[in-house]
Amino acid sequence: MPDRQPTRQQALKAAGLASRAPLCPTSRAGASPPEADRPPGHASSWRKRRVLLLNTTFEPLTALPLRRAIVLLVCGKAEVVHGDSAGMVLHSANASVEVPSVIRLSNFVRVPYRGRVPLTRAALMLRDNYRCVYCGARAETIDHVVPRSRGGPHTWENCVACCTRCNHRKADKTLSELGWRLPVAPRAPRGRHWRLLAGLSEADPQWLPYLGESAA
Repeated sequence: MPDRQPTRQQALKAAGLASRAPLCPTSRAGASPPEADRPPGHASSWRKRRVLLLNTTFEPLTALPLRRAIVLLVCGKAEVVHGDSAGMVLHSANASVEVPSVIRLSNFVRVPYRGRVPLTRAALMLRDNYRCVYCGARAETIDHVVPRSRGGPHTWENCVACCTRCNHRKADKTLSELGWRLPVAPRAPRGRHWRLLAGLSEADPQWLPYLGESAA
C-alpha cells in the first residue's frame, strides 16, 4: 500500500495538537511569558495571528492563520524561515512547536496570473506612504481626484491618500479649479506582494524584506 499524506486531524493528533484544550504560548525557557511580552488581548490575539507563507522561491503567497501554518509545518510541507521575534513556543499536552512568523513551502506552487490589485484603503495608504498627496501631512482618508459627483471613478488612477483638512478644502472641486497639482500621476501598484498587502491592516516587521520596499 502506498503511503498516504496525513490528514489535517491526523497531523494535529500526531503532534499532540488535536485536543480541544487551547495551545499555551510560552517563552523558549518554558515559563509563561511575562505580561509585557503578551500580545494585546492574549488569547484572542493568538487566534487572529497570521503567518507569512512564502513559495520555495521566497515569493510571498499569502498570510495564513497560525493554526494552518502549524499544520503545514507538522505535515512537513513547510519550514520555518523566521520564528516569533519574542521566541514564543506553543505547547500542548505532549508537544512543543516554535511559533513561526514566516514559513516557506517545501515544494514549489505555481501561482496563476491575476489581474489588477484590488483597491482597498490599506493598500492605497501603503502606496502613498500614508501621506497626503496635496500637502504631505499624515493621510487620514481617501480623496477622488475627479470627484464622484462629477463622474470620477473609484479606481487606482483617481484615488489618492489625503488629510482631512485638504479633503474638506477640495470638497467637490477639481484640481484645476483650485490651482492644485499632483506631484505624480496615481496608478495601480504592481507586484504580486501587493495582493497580500491589500488585505493586511499591519505586517510583522520580519515580513518586510519579502514584501518589497513599498511595505517598509
